[in-house]
Amino acid sequence: MQEISKKLGLNMKKARAKKKLSQGALARILEVDKGYISNIENGKKNPTLATIQKLAEALGVSADELLK
Repeated sequence: MQEISKKLGLNMKKARAKKKLSQGALARILEVDKGYISNIENGKKNPTLATIQKLAEALGVSADELLK
């Protein structure tokens, strides 16, 4: 499970950087705490599928792209 969490975090970080969004900006879009975004990117939190879908939409990528 840890491997998948780290992949998700890395892919999320890359997509966020590509869109030139800070963690804070992404957190505001999703109406969550910045620390939550940080924890996902660092593989410390496992978001639900619904949250992964919301992240993907906010980042302009598909959910499966975040999970590759």
